[in-house]
Amino acid sequence: MSRRSSQRPQAERPAVHAVALVVDEGSNPFELGVATELFGLRRPELGRPWYELTLCAADPAVPMHLGLFTMTGVAGLDAVERADTVIVPNRPDPEHGPSPAVLEAVRRAAVRGARLVSFCTGAFTLAAAGVLDGRRATTHWRWADLFAARFPAVRLDPDVLFVRDGDVFTAAGSAAALDLGLHLIMLDHGSEVANAVGRRLVFPGHRDGGQRQFIERPVPAVRDESLAPVLAWARGRLDLPLGIAGLAAYAGVSAATLHRRFRAALATTPLAWLTGERVALACRLIERGEARMEVVARLSGLGTASNLRTRLHRATGLTPTRYRERFGPRPASRPT
Repeated sequence: MSRRSSQRPQAERPAVHAVALVVDEGSNPFELGVATELFGLRRPELGRPWYELTLCAADPAVPMHLGLFTMTGVAGLDAVERADTVIVPNRPDPEHGPSPAVLEAVRRAAVRGARLVSFCTGAFTLAAAGVLDGRRATTHWRWADLFAARFPAVRLDPDVLFVRDGDVFTAAGSAAALDLGLHLIMLDHGSEVANAVGRRLVFPGHRDGGQRQFIERPVPAVRDESLAPVLAWARGRLDLPLGIAGLAAYAGVSAATLHRRFRAALATTPLAWLTGERVALACRLIERGEARMEVVARLSGLGTASNLRTRLHRATGLTPTRYRERFGPRPASRPT
């Protein structure tokens, strides 16, 4: 799997950037494919020396995630010692840590100043090696709470697609590996080259927003059953000018009591809950095809298109227009 050639004289070799892609037991093939596509393929149309990618592992045969296949013929971890950039293994099951040999290779690479990169749950590998302590990093939103609890010394940012802290780069989800990979190409070769590679991949060189637009927001369980009727009543009237006084009146309690019950049951305030429900309704309306932002704002109870824009951007990192482009229905194909 290595692209090194022992028959070419050293003096004739162009200056290339060596990338070591570390494979460990249980690695996810998607991230390996992303790294191979970005750094392993030859791109003669760019007219410049490209990367030299080497797949390496602690063992000569590495079972991949879910036993889909076994990777064989890869180089040993000594390839990490020669690499300018080291891409560490992701952990589809973060409870199952990387091998000690991999962790030691990552630590040595950090000491000598190599650029370290993780995709998705690969941040668990970097953190387990100790190289993220005191640094800002990100990982997949699904595992953010576990990561924060296990590695409190890391300054976790769960909202972004990728993070750079010095020579350490971490990407959020699997697809964010493409975002980070193109960013690395931009750093090494400039925006024009990165955009050219992005066009080859049919992938934008920059995606606005962050992980917030993808995070699942399930309705929280209500421990205080007395709140259930007022929540159901309010959800059916989000387009009306509801306020705390109206909610309290329907619940038959004072505003202060209602506030205490919301805090105890939902860990939020009545007003914040109302706003969140209205934003969620606005998102559903846009996803179902409503393109008139003033209609979305009115039906969701957010009032004006300006307020809709502010609230939606705060919740998802996207404007209503961008949200519609990304999550709205696609136009039906027209026959030619």
